[in-house]
Amino acid sequence: MGKQKYQQAIGELLAKSPVISFASLQRLVTGKKKVKGYGKQLVHNLVRQGKLKPLAKGWYTTHDEASLAVYCFQPAYLGLQDAVSYHGFWEQETIPIILTTRKVRRGIRNVLGSNVLIRHLDTKYYFGMAPSADRFAVPYSDTEKTLIDMVYFKQGISPAVQKEFKKKVDQKKLKKYLQPYPLSLRKKVLKMMRY
Repeated sequence: MGKQKYQQAIGELLAKSPVISFASLQRLVTGKKKVKGYGKQLVHNLVRQGKLKPLAKGWYTTHDEASLAVYCFQPAYLGLQDAVSYHGFWEQETIPIILTTRKVRRGIRNVLGSNVLIRHLDTKYYFGMAPSADRFAVPYSDTEKTLIDMVYFKQGISPAVQKEFKKKVDQKKLKKYLQPYPLSLRKKVLKMMRY
């Protein structure tokens, strides 16, 4: 397979998925046989030419969308203030905030020239997300999980945002979601919603 064919095959793969791993690129380029270094060289050249953009170690995209980094840390979803903005509870711009169950370095990272915050989440609290309605379908915490995460991670909730949560939260779903959490947190969330 010539260089042009590789680039076409990589383009087809990226048309199906907005994010691609180095392992997938390596398999595409070398097939089952081990061709030492060729996959790395091709990826290096594509990055240098601006045809591929690194998202995280071993992960690439062709898009200028930092929130796609959520796919590099699966199981993960976008949440907290980022989800508050996504759900339209406030107008503030926020950076992507990725909640992941993986053991990765937490904190701020630079992704595609933007800041992204990575936070760790216990696996028993990994639920309550849905894909976004845009073309990337990135996973965001739903309304009820966003509220719980905001309280769990001790993020301040303004009265205006609290009012928005009250309008949109499904009481039955919220109570179900709260079951694995400590009693003190359950009480705090329910008091905030006045259920």
